[in-house]
Amino acid sequence: MKRVLILGAGDHGQVVADILLAAARAGAEQMPVGLLDDDEALTGRNVLGLPVLGTLAERGQFEHDAVIVAIGSNLARRRVCLALREQGVEMVNAIHPTACVASAVRLGSGVMISAGAIVETGAIVGDGVIINTNCLVGHHCRVGDYAHISGGSAIGGHVQIGEGAMVGLGGTILPGLSIGSWSLVAMGSAATKDIPAHCVALGVPARIVQWNHAPSPNPEAGKQEPAHGASTQTVSAGPAANAARG
Repeated sequence: MKRVLILGAGDHGQVVADILLAAARAGAEQMPVGLLDDDEALTGRNVLGLPVLGTLAERGQFEHDAVIVAIGSNLARRRVCLALREQGVEMVNAIHPTACVASAVRLGSGVMISAGAIVETGAIVGDGVIINTNCLVGHHCRVGDYAHISGGSAIGGHVQIGEGAMVGLGGTILPGLSIGSWSLVAMGSAATKDIPAHCVALGVPARIVQWNHAPSPNPEAGKQEPAHGASTQTVSAGPAANAARG
């Protein structure tokens, strides 16, 4: 049985813990043994019966075989995953037993697939991706590293989702389209044409309402973001951003 530490003890960390516990009950050969979080106020608490042991920097003090990064922010999750990869740390996937992952699907490492999600045949899912509750990733899609497909979303076949992009709750991407890296298709929006990188697209059909700055490729640059499990995507666009958060 592989012992797994969950890195992040906020809301998203609890979701990941629930998935790993459900998978273990269904016979998966990995078991969560605790959580770590950089919010020191959480140390000593319990999440679904699992202890919050300490901070991410203290990981080496606790016996484990692998980790999974449970941080909702795509940028912060990317930063932590890249640092762990440089250290040679093994990262596992968390796949709920009620999810349906078809044959000929390629999954990266550190992927979370929630209850009721469907990933159709031929899809390629990158590292650190979140595929949330009851969403559809259509056949032969490519989902880039650290992207987040929110609950209830529907992604048509042959769609390309860029690195760090997010599809908000109930979003729809028509088949064959491309969503650029670090873009957000807002909650309830429907993309009917390609969406470029580094923007927020809102509405039916989705239209660009804001342009975002590109994240730094240097993982050190994200250190100002706390490495805890707050499941928020940082967008600042006034009323449009409030509608976009999913």
